[in-house]
Amino acid sequence: MPLFVFLHLLTSLNTHRDIHKFFLAEQNVYRSLAVGHQYSSLGSQPILCGSIPGLVPKQLRFCRNYVEIMPSVAEGVKIGIQECQHQFRGRRWNCTTINDKAIFGPVLDKATRESAFVHAIASAGVAFAVTRSCAEGSATICGCDTRHKGPPGEGWKWGGCSEDVEFGSMVSREFADARENRPDARSAMNRHNNEAGRTSLNDNMFLKCKCHGLSGSCEVKTCWWSQPDFRVIGDYMKDKYDSASEMVVEKHKESRGWVETLRSKYNFFKPPTERDLVYYESSPNFCEPNPETGSFGTRDRSCNLTSHGIDGCDLLCCGRGHNTQTEKRKEKCHCIFHWCCYVSCQECVRVYDVHTCK
Repeated sequence: MPLFVFLHLLTSLNTHRDIHKFFLAEQNVYRSLAVGHQYSSLGSQPILCGSIPGLVPKQLRFCRNYVEIMPSVAEGVKIGIQECQHQFRGRRWNCTTINDKAIFGPVLDKATRESAFVHAIASAGVAFAVTRSCAEGSATICGCDTRHKGPPGEGWKWGGCSEDVEFGSMVSREFADARENRPDARSAMNRHNNEAGRTSLNDNMFLKCKCHGLSGSCEVKTCWWSQPDFRVIGDYMKDKYDSASEMVVEKHKESRGWVETLRSKYNFFKPPTERDLVYYESSPNFCEPNPETGSFGTRDRSCNLTSHGIDGCDLLCCGRGHNTQTEKRKEKCHCIFHWCCYVSCQECVRVYDVHTCK
């Protein structure tokens, strides 16, 4: 798990004090996947980076050079995991995390669609969080993008703080891809999918503008480049997951030895671009628990009785059927707005049918 062996340690920490303690002494810190707010200082660079187990020399050098943005790297992995769980919430594999060094367990050991998506969304998350942190002034080594892309348009001028997605992508690329230097197919796949995730950020940047003038007259309008909400990236990458390209592994000999490369399995399909996800191993069906594949199965998962999609009881429950039970929930109801200015509500008890897989 090149990207997640180290990053799970960072996402396991909740506070500045926790991170400081971890980096001063190696200890078991597998507590949670939550990461708190940005941290102002993380101790001396040699102790901080030298205490992280498992870093290759390139990652160690990177950490020491960019120590103040390492919390943003952890934050990026966290939002990547959260987005993965949102996108797959109604599927047999729902991006379940476990209390283990690999975060997702054996699921990512195989070169499947799921592995492709996780690498892409995590790499995008790191680039996103670092870019946003720089624009907010949380780090001294980065800031706004001053390289405006093109002249200003009619009725507006450049202003504000354009987010420097190139710097954020560089951080993600230099750190996440540092281990992907082997001449094998899996490294080639991981590098490709990591870059596809980062490219999605650049493709979805948009101009954000603000009006200036008396009473909002918009006499002057300033604009800057902004990243979209990360949900946009998640939706985009989920589409790429659904249309991912299956590859085959080819071996050929070069001066450095045997090298594995990937090519499209089906010649009648359009070859994948740098924006597409690629994989070369089939996914398990995730219907039944299987420690070897990392499948938790779908027993006791909630399903949608009226849906004919993958979240419906027929498909999600893999043909095993489902159980139905009633559940009482307390909810606010009969809300009234009072002038001025508050809302009063009553509390109602409503009964719902809850369907779970057998």
